[in-house]
Amino acid sequence: MSDLQIRNLRPDEIALAVDWAAAEGWNPGLADAACFAIPDRQGFFVGEIEGEPVATVSCVNYDDRFAFLGFYIVRERFRGAGHGLRIWNAAIAHAGARVIGLDGVVAQQENYKKSGFQLAYANIRYGGTVAGFVKPPADVVALDNVPFALVEADDASVFPAARSAFLRAWINTRGHISRALLRDGRLAAWGVIRPCRTGYKIGPLVADDRAAADDVVQALLGSAGAGEVFLDVPAVNPVAIALAEALGLTPVFETARMYTGPILPLRLDRVFGVTSFELG
Repeated sequence: MSDLQIRNLRPDEIALAVDWAAAEGWNPGLADAACFAIPDRQGFFVGEIEGEPVATVSCVNYDDRFAFLGFYIVRERFRGAGHGLRIWNAAIAHAGARVIGLDGVVAQQENYKKSGFQLAYANIRYGGTVAGFVKPPADVVALDNVPFALVEADDASVFPAARSAFLRAWINTRGHISRALLRDGRLAAWGVIRPCRTGYKIGPLVADDRAAADDVVQALLGSAGAGEVFLDVPAVNPVAIALAEALGLTPVFETARMYTGPILPLRLDRVFGVTSFELG
């Protein structure tokens, strides 16, 4: 077996993993690589044989307690030779004692269980073309008009770790559109829509209830002028599923959100759209 050399991808090289993800049909966002580099500059790995990239994986350490794993890809002609396991082990070692989360495709879920991951719930990707948009209420505003501290606090209720720098980039990156709904001066819903290789994805989408989520979705769709749209929904939130179906979206595929240990309690009833299957 040829010797596999594993090293970190530089931030400017993360586009390689994103391109491979696109080839696998994961439909990443156009600006994902730049945003993904922000939380952990040492969190992306490539395995090379004689200088040729053959495998990738990421394990992004958000803080001293939580990491998220993604981009686990071995090029097809190099599969079955143990390269995947070696680069996987490098990513797991990078996380140290942290609890690790991931969104596992159906074909790999049993393998993830062997590495200590346990199923938490399923995420379902809904996709389709939304026929028309309803004008949102006047109290839907650009998210950057909302004090960032409110967004940070709200995100802490739906994600297992602080991710302030990543959120700032995700909200403000060129091409990304973000909106928020205020009720009596408090943040009732917020979300981001971004252009992808195909269509647009909405995520995160966080809301107190379906009405608030729908108001923000309509504002996002109207601002983007979106055609084909994708929304990744926790299967344990039936209200979010009802919203996706009301938009005319249908299931495309699903993943399993899995963790290696306990995480902070999350308000999954407020998660109407997952930020990213690659970074959580």
